[in-house]
Amino acid sequence: MPNKPAPRRRLTVTERGPLLVEGPVEVTCADGTIAVSDRFVVAVCTCRRSRTPPWCDTSHRRRAGQRTAAAADVDE
Repeated sequence: MPNKPAPRRRLTVTERGPLLVEGPVEVTCADGTIAVSDRFVVAVCTCRRSRTPPWCDTSHRRRAGQRTAAAADVDE
């Protein structure tokens, strides 16, 4: 009996944020560990600032805000 093809997963690339993946998902990390999520959509960190890798914890937002504040100080 032939194997049933796996359903396609949708990946959404955001401009300055995480990679959004329709779940459930299993992510193999660089060190070989496997992270599993049964959520219907997960955010995978692409900026490497997350404290909860491979999942995004919105650390990229704090970093971007710091750069904006620093730029405003220079303009004054």
